[in-house]
Amino acid sequence: MPFNVVLINPEIPNNTGNIGRLCLGTGSVLHLIKPLGFSLEDKQLKRSGLDYWPQLSVKVYENWDGFLAKNTGASLAFYSSHATQIYWDLKAADNQFFIFGCESMGLPASLLNEVTAQSYKIPLVPNSIRSFNLANAVSIVLFDGLRQQRL
Repeated sequence: MPFNVVLINPEIPNNTGNIGRLCLGTGSVLHLIKPLGFSLEDKQLKRSGLDYWPQLSVKVYENWDGFLAKNTGASLAFYSSHATQIYWDLKAADNQFFIFGCESMGLPASLLNEVTAQSYKIPLVPNSIRSFNLANAVSIVLFDGLRQQRL
């Protein structure tokens, strides 16, 4: 098992700090793809991650291509409000990668067009909100993966 949480161009340090705590608490690895909207030395990032941040397994990549080169053959699942499949339709594999876009725009449309069959959404009540907070979305998906693994 561990799972992998991938954030493409995260913008808000508090979200990334919270997601880091989620990853540490679930035995997951956090992957960050640049550009980041903050420094990894950011006080808000470390405040949200508390004193756990140094214990977290974090991998940083210069770009999407660099991520793909280091994770060849990985089982990838992408999360977007524009997807048609629902997150619980994914049968999470061991070492599954859960991939999320930045807070303001989500995943790039060009990437979503390439990965439609591997894309999932978290359902929302119609006419309510556009999306959940990134850290909340990651927790929903990550804990469903753990539920499937029955930890």
